[in-house]
Amino acid sequence: MDLYELTIHEAHRLLKNKKITSRELTRAVLDRIDAVENKIDAYITISAELAMQQAAQADEAISRGKCLPLTGIPLGVKDLICTQAFPTTCGSRILENFVPPYDATVIRKLRDANAVIVGKLNMDEFAMGSSTENSGIKITRNPWDSTRIPGGSSGGSAAAVAADMCLGALGSDTGGSIRQPASHCSVVGMKPTYGRVSRFGLVAFASSLDQIGPLAKNVTDCALLMNIISGYDRSDSTSVPRDVPDYASDLGGDLRGITVGIPEEYSATEGLDPAVMSAVSNAVGVLEELGAKRVKISLPHTQYAVAVYYVIAPSEASSNLARYDGVKYGFRNRDNTDLMNMYCSTRSQGFGLEVQRRIIIGTYCLSAGYYDAYYGKASQVRTLITEDFKKSFETCDIIACPVAPTAAFKIGEKVDDPLTMYLSDIFTLSANLAGIPGMSLPCGFSSDGLPIGLQILGNHFNEEMLFKVAHSFEAATEFHKKKPNL
Repeated sequence: MDLYELTIHEAHRLLKNKKITSRELTRAVLDRIDAVENKIDAYITISAELAMQQAAQADEAISRGKCLPLTGIPLGVKDLICTQAFPTTCGSRILENFVPPYDATVIRKLRDANAVIVGKLNMDEFAMGSSTENSGIKITRNPWDSTRIPGGSSGGSAAAVAADMCLGALGSDTGGSIRQPASHCSVVGMKPTYGRVSRFGLVAFASSLDQIGPLAKNVTDCALLMNIISGYDRSDSTSVPRDVPDYASDLGGDLRGITVGIPEEYSATEGLDPAVMSAVSNAVGVLEELGAKRVKISLPHTQYAVAVYYVIAPSEASSNLARYDGVKYGFRNRDNTDLMNMYCSTRSQGFGLEVQRRIIIGTYCLSAGYYDAYYGKASQVRTLITEDFKKSFETCDIIACPVAPTAAFKIGEKVDDPLTMYLSDIFTLSANLAGIPGMSLPCGFSSDGLPIGLQILGNHFNEEMLFKVAHSFEAATEFHKKKPNL
């Protein structure tokens, strides 16, 4: 086995026992990037020199007996998480030369653990998209089929993990942006409970929905990443002061006594590929074989989730992205002498079409005379969606459903049809609206050999249950062991 094929926990064991060094491991990952990046285009920026310096520091820490689970482990970071003295573009031309003056809290935690950050990963511009085709930098390709999308907006993160171009990665999830690409690339991805992981230093898209989370090769690695990045942060007003359990300590075992809720509404979703539904049904069957009990539940306001999301998220984006005006930082069109023309031309040239579309939608929804009819009403329905989940978790421990209606589609197939693209998030949006944790894990393949993911959702701050169920499923199946042929 090549070193870049190792999982995080396998590499940690070898590093701790001094069988390998972080410099050897990091060099192997960088060489892997050199070999396959031109086929995938997962990275926006690669920091080889800095990565090797961090690896040397990790080796020094290990020599002193300080080897935490992420010490010396090469990781990738989605390019909307601020990294001091290193570019953070958000996949946008308007920030292509922006270098943050500080680290995000999650980056500081990775550095404190002596992890190695090899580079920043591609994404849909400002996390607005489901395919990574909306990146202002490049289009990332799915390692399983280079003609297809890797998912989005954390497409670079999922593709890099699947292609062994890092041992794990951080992404962000506003409406499914970790879980959907994880499903399409056959890796494990988690959206934590809103408030579980600090958002300080995460460039905002929709502040009430955004959440940072991990993508990894298996459930154990995902738990190890969650252990490091979770926890209360005074710098984030939405961070919740709750103790963080050791997610990696209670993995495995049977599932007797655990109840799995199956939403009636999801199976009737228009456009749901029978192959996806079959793979998810088979996965639920495996959970039953492990001792879990299946029950039917109802999430009656699911039909409104897409409409609610595409009012709330663009409205918050309109507010958050107002700061990119060509005055304070970022791209500026200098061909104008008139201030208003400078604003307009800067934003028209700096933002891509999808970002412009969502800013326009959001600004309209927040405008005088329309706020109550759109944003106000959407917020009320959001409460009803949250109540649906609360009621369901009175009768079940987790909810199982698809991640996406189909496997990864062809690049360019939906790019000119925004509504169809938006509907591809039908199964993931509700978790963000309700603030609950969700996870995607590999559960099958389509007839074309494309990955399919199982989504499991849990009650607020009950990530432990998701890890337990996911690890038991993973131990009973082989899907996570299959690799794309590059």
